[in-house]
Amino acid sequence: MKFNTNRKSDNLEDRRGGGGNRGRVAGKIGLGTIVVLLATIFLGEGPAQLLNQILGSGQSGGLGAPTEQSMPNQAIDDVQEQFVNNVLVSTEEVWGDVFRQELGKQYREPGLVMFDRMTSSHCGTANSATGPFYCPADQKAYLDFSFFSQMKNRMGAGGDFAYAYVISHEVAHHVQNLLGYTDYVHKQRSRISKTQYNQLSVRLELQADFLAGVWARKAEEKGLISLDRGDIEEALRAANAIGDDRIQKQSQGYVVPDSFTHGTSEQRMRWFYKGYETGDISQGDTFRADVL
Repeated sequence: MKFNTNRKSDNLEDRRGGGGNRGRVAGKIGLGTIVVLLATIFLGEGPAQLLNQILGSGQSGGLGAPTEQSMPNQAIDDVQEQFVNNVLVSTEEVWGDVFRQELGKQYREPGLVMFDRMTSSHCGTANSATGPFYCPADQKAYLDFSFFSQMKNRMGAGGDFAYAYVISHEVAHHVQNLLGYTDYVHKQRSRISKTQYNQLSVRLELQADFLAGVWARKAEEKGLISLDRGDIEEALRAANAIGDDRIQKQSQGYVVPDSFTHGTSEQRMRWFYKGYETGDISQGDTFRADVL
């Protein structure tokens, strides 16, 4: 995966460090990052390999390649920040165009908060165990980078485009919020059974997977990102790894379909790929689909 943009997003907030209270505004690349990136050029490392070293288990690569242990903390922060910024900028460009050209609406860009350990949101306190999430109340997505380490080391679903898929999925929840789907689902909570509400939640999540696929297709067509077949396979592995059926099977040894809230691995992969294959937002109405 390669990014073809150098714009800085105004919507990225960095709360990493100090228990999530640093609150510095993102948008700078420090000296540590420049040193590391220069080193990767001479060592033949690409941005994807570097990102995986930073987000991975910390095992040393060949020729003394920088690892999470050996890299300065500021360099790690800066590379992570630049990656998230590039994904966020690409979503801003794509959804801004879609809303204006296809929906006749104005796109309100979401915020994205990077944090570690713990932070606060209008939806309550978030910690590392929460995982990435979107809060409709403040229209911000929240991301702790430790989740990407879990994806790689525990789920076998690492890779820069797999991480980009996760970020774009949370931004897709913002798109759904702007289009009224989120409010519709949340209003049903007190009106229907828990099982029925779970089914609506699954439809909401699968639609977000579809929209993440649409983002990937349109970002590629606009030249914001460059992908190869391996990148799409990374995203599909990530979607497979976080399916309700697979997670339940691994955690408790059996599957309870009525408790699903995000969809099966097969469903998540299929809807993401449908979004990528068609690039057509009108084909992603999971709430009217007879078969998910």
